[in-house]
Amino acid sequence: MGRQAIALLGQLDAACAAADDLEQAVIESFNQHPDAGIITSFPGLGTLTGARVLAEIGDDRSRFSDAKGLKAYAGAAPVTRASGKTKAVMHRRVKNQRLAAVGYVWAFSAITASPGARAHYDRRKDAGDRHTAAQRNLFGRLLGCLHTCLVTGQHYDEHIAFPASTKLPAAA
Repeated sequence: MGRQAIALLGQLDAACAAADDLEQAVIESFNQHPDAGIITSFPGLGTLTGARVLAEIGDDRSRFSDAKGLKAYAGAAPVTRASGKTKAVMHRRVKNQRLAAVGYVWAFSAITASPGARAHYDRRKDAGDRHTAAQRNLFGRLLGCLHTCLVTGQHYDEHIAFPASTKLPAAA
């Protein structure tokens, strides 16, 4: 049993070394991409999560004509089913699962990194959304901003993405 455990530890060390080598290769390749600066300017997107997002959406700007198409592809856009008097709004089940998975990680980390993202998430929670729905809505908002930034070549700006809402004072 001891020799078997040592052999398994050797295999685990080899797998960890291979994972580290792949991580370095991904970081080097991603940093050479022209859109890397725009993608990593977003809160919650580092080099590895940014590389995953870029790998799933691709770098062909004509692939998604607008942000709605990208949101639907990622599963962040809701599906409305209506028949007669009934209407149901549900989350999208047919989507790119890998992009949706990295989207939840991105939205979750953006909540802690961006005050605007946190305020948006809290507004959705106060409106009655559950955690997953509020997170999916935030992911959709961030995807829309990402699409706009990639098309225009601009870096992320917190004040443009989440403008401060000005509330009028209540009439006395």
